[in-house]
Amino acid sequence: MGEKFFKLQDLRGMLSKNGYKMTPQRKEVLQIFFDNDADPHLSAEEVHEFLKKKDFDFGLATVYRNLELLCTLGILSKVNFDDGCTRYELASTDPKAHQHHHLICLKCKKIIEFEEDLLEGLEEKITKKSGFEIVNHEVKFFGYCKNCKGK
Repeated sequence: MGEKFFKLQDLRGMLSKNGYKMTPQRKEVLQIFFDNDADPHLSAEEVHEFLKKKDFDFGLATVYRNLELLCTLGILSKVNFDDGCTRYELASTDPKAHQHHHLICLKCKKIIEFEEDLLEGLEEKITKKSGFEIVNHEVKFFGYCKNCKGK
């Protein structure tokens, strides 16, 4: 079946195919996403803070430009959890694959990824009835995680 997400070495080819180079800034921004398994959803400010901790002195504007370019190229995806902050995550290697769903705790703000695609049948029904070709969807569930539910 292959890897679900891109590997760092795959990205150099994706960049050059689109006329871009793997600059030290791009490499370090991407490395933050590969190294940060604890929270794969990072804001530009969080990426900037990680870079500062690694003694890289890239400005926040440079981080934003690189994140936006990497989204445009399909390497990163933007995610919005309706809290006023845009976050980014590594994109799937398959552009036709649906992204996972997110469970968002209203109390502790924890974000849990839910991998099962619950809407495949609904998409087929919508397409059949309307002729609308769905290429992806985004689902967010808001509630309380098991730690906050009992408090």
